[in-house]
Amino acid sequence: MPPGDSVGPVETRFLKLPVDLVLQNGEMLTAPTVAYEVYGELNEDRSNAVLVFHALTGSQHAAGVNSSVPGVDDRWTEDIHVGWWDDFIGPGKALDTNQFAVICANYLGSCYGSTGPSSTDPGTGRRYGSAFPRISLSDVVDSQLLLLDHLGIERLHAAIGGSVGGLMALSLATRYPDRVEVVIPIAAGLGVTALQRIHNFEQSLAIENDPLFCGGDYYGGSHPERGLALARMIGHKTFVSLHAMEERARSEVVVRDETGGHVQITNPLESYMWHQGTKFVRRFDANSYLHIMELWQTFDLLEQAGEDDLDKVLQRCRGQRFMVFSIDSDVCFYPDEQEELAGALKRAGVAVQRITVHSDRGHDAFLVEPGLFAPHLRDSLGRG
Repeated sequence: MPPGDSVGPVETRFLKLPVDLVLQNGEMLTAPTVAYEVYGELNEDRSNAVLVFHALTGSQHAAGVNSSVPGVDDRWTEDIHVGWWDDFIGPGKALDTNQFAVICANYLGSCYGSTGPSSTDPGTGRRYGSAFPRISLSDVVDSQLLLLDHLGIERLHAAIGGSVGGLMALSLATRYPDRVEVVIPIAAGLGVTALQRIHNFEQSLAIENDPLFCGGDYYGGSHPERGLALARMIGHKTFVSLHAMEERARSEVVVRDETGGHVQITNPLESYMWHQGTKFVRRFDANSYLHIMELWQTFDLLEQAGEDDLDKVLQRCRGQRFMVFSIDSDVCFYPDEQEELAGALKRAGVAVQRITVHSDRGHDAFLVEPGLFAPHLRDSLGRG
């Protein structure tokens, strides 16, 4: 635990965008809502803002304690009442709220307060379900820039994101280079790798092949929990290293008939994975998982930046400073991907440093090991 205090009790705020959002595919999302939280105070010229992009199934609740979010129903489970980056954000911590105003917003398409498939469609009065439009990663970034406009923030001091959040930070940096000074992608890369594409495809099929999925229109009945649990298990094995899973699984209780079928749980590692899947379905929505998985699958830095040359895209970032983090045990975004990113930035003439964090926790190290990241985050943010 790094030095510093918690930001204490916090509340989610909601911004209903004053305009309909025109999506990258040409569809329209009617005046969507963005859920967000702010930690610390904006200074007079609003130059101390740090935007944090959450990971795949994260939320706007990055720090402090928030026991209830309106409209989220029972998905706001007790295990997410404490912010997912609480050890990083607060007075005296890596993202020091005595110095910075830290902002985190829930992605469009998610299920923690921003408009998503489980939200009510104003045109029909029913939940969107299968009618929710396809969104891209750049659509999410655009919605968050409208939030920054609302807050009067013309230029961020920094944009930070881990995993899919790191892709968001890259999208913002290349598409709106004048809106950010420091860019910190953690355990991310320039694009979608073949292995990621396969894993993501498997997860999406697991949900869609659940008989209870009903094409996405399941809100009036039982939810596709088994498909979502299987999807989470497929993904989870890339988030946590095998060593960490084996260590955690030693204390798991094996229950042999939990699966309800021919396959039986026979050892602690299987029990651990089953527990991860069944725990996840209590806090997340299957449609949201599909939509956010799709925005990852369809991420294309060049296409979404309107360019066909990587050097030209990254040259837009010459007025920025980058800190690229790798995790040596990461099997979701392998360190080779950050090496490629840092090399491409250097060739484009962008100021960049790359740090490799040595951890046995795998991809999720950026969520749970603040001591490995804090000194470099402080340095990148200008604290010395």
